[in-house]
Amino acid sequence: MERRIVFATQNENKMKEIRMILADLGMEICSMKDLNIHVDIVEDGISFEENAEIKARAISRLLPEDIVLADDSGLEIDYLDKAPGIYSARFAGEETSYDVKNRILLDKLEGVPKEQRTARFVCAVAAAFPDGDVKTTRGTIEGIIADEIIGENGFGYDPIFYVPEYNCTTAQMDPEKKNELSHRGNALRAMRQVIETEYGKVEE
Repeated sequence: MERRIVFATQNENKMKEIRMILADLGMEICSMKDLNIHVDIVEDGISFEENAEIKARAISRLLPEDIVLADDSGLEIDYLDKAPGIYSARFAGEETSYDVKNRILLDKLEGVPKEQRTARFVCAVAAAFPDGDVKTTRGTIEGIIADEIIGENGFGYDPIFYVPEYNCTTAQMDPEKKNELSHRGNALRAMRQVIETEYGKVEE
């Protein structure tokens, strides 16, 4: 049977990144949306890794023959004691737009000097394999919180996450450059190595 990777997300923006990074594995890559799977999963872990594993295990129970990947990611701002952290998606309410979320965070940091605005994006990826084994990887990207919302690319907190080495926010980067540097890209590349070790690369 042809091996398939199912990513536990409905987020199409996220799936674009995932497909770009995992494309050369030679496996079909599907989202929950592609398979018309709608499941409410309670993410009550206390770390990014725990929440990613909860999601991966939940979908793996529905699709036991597939490799199920799930991620949990967020923004840690040092000045705010690493908030919003694992609550990044729920910060200021799940239905609140990221434009509003970003403005709230900028207001909280108003007047805070650049050297105290350090932050990072964190992403944990969990893989639930058909044999019941679960493995996790973590990726990060360091930066600072910008003074304003800048950039049209990316999504989420990208428009306020400034990377000094590139003199721009991650919302100003082209998708290829962002994937090369991003927390999700780093975690997915590490997971790709795990999958290749487990199964080898599938020749197309």
